[in-house]
Amino acid sequence: MCYFSKKEDDNLAILEVKNLTKNYGAFTAVKGVDFTVEQGEIFGFLGPNGAGKTTTINMLTGLARPTSGSIIISGIDCVKNIKQAQRRIGIIPDESNLYDEMSGFENLTFCAALYGMEKKTRERRAKELLDQFGLAGTGKKSFKAYSKGMKRKLTIAAGIIHDPEILFLDEPTTGIDVESARQIRELILDLNAKGTTVFLTTHYIEEAERLCHRIGFIVEGKIIKSGTLSELMSEAQNENIVQITLANEGLLSKEKINDEFPGYRIEIVDHNLIKIHSAAQVNLTPLIKFFDEHKLPVLEAKIIRPSLEEVFVKVTGIGIDKLKKEREGGKR
Repeated sequence: MCYFSKKEDDNLAILEVKNLTKNYGAFTAVKGVDFTVEQGEIFGFLGPNGAGKTTTINMLTGLARPTSGSIIISGIDCVKNIKQAQRRIGIIPDESNLYDEMSGFENLTFCAALYGMEKKTRERRAKELLDQFGLAGTGKKSFKAYSKGMKRKLTIAAGIIHDPEILFLDEPTTGIDVESARQIRELILDLNAKGTTVFLTTHYIEEAERLCHRIGFIVEGKIIKSGTLSELMSEAQNENIVQITLANEGLLSKEKINDEFPGYRIEIVDHNLIKIHSAAQVNLTPLIKFFDEHKLPVLEAKIIRPSLEEVFVKVTGIGIDKLKKEREGGKR
């Protein structure tokens, strides 16, 4: 379920990207991507590690120079005038860029000073953000004494100290605990509800589904598919999916099942949980007989609605287990 609400008339592009490419020697990390981000929306890049997400966000924010292509933010050519554009954007890197020895309050006021804010204004704004992010009680503590979740929240606060028009977040909840991740997502939704446009990268499918108005699937430096959640979901509506729970844990491989049922796409979710994908209606009788013959009686068989995970797997060809392993390993 998506928890966002977006005004119907917020349809002006605040970010326009055309043919964006980044080469590192003979390796092309980003391969001619095109997309727009509308004012007032949350746009997400969803893809595995190494897909080009961080490279793209670094080019959008001036941390890396494109090999070719154009980036326009609020009418400003960011390739030619990145300094002018940076006053309009907020940047939340995947790892904090704040100072360990400074307090939370000092870090915020220092960042505000870099944007030319007057002393009274930056101190007032720092106190407001510490309170808004639930950090008022720790504002005098040094940053190194913060938990990972608190550090993430203060890094976001520093990124919006100057009230940017568009906020860039790279993997905003990677490496923090579940409760802190939930709080970060709520903060992102709250900022967006107050008018901030958000561009984020993630390899968490549930995060993209909960937060984003539109999603782009990026794989090996290319945008494979993009659209609203409903548009992406419509891709899978014609597919029939049956989830089968076996009474015992089995050792059947996808290949062995496919040999018997070549018209189906087999997904082994767990040792005793299998999903059968088919363009036509799934005939359960021969499937149940097949598993019985292999001493794996079927405990439950049910039709399930395609999820964003199913769409991602179908469009990209990347197994969902790869993203889950990356999440568990905390890899970039």
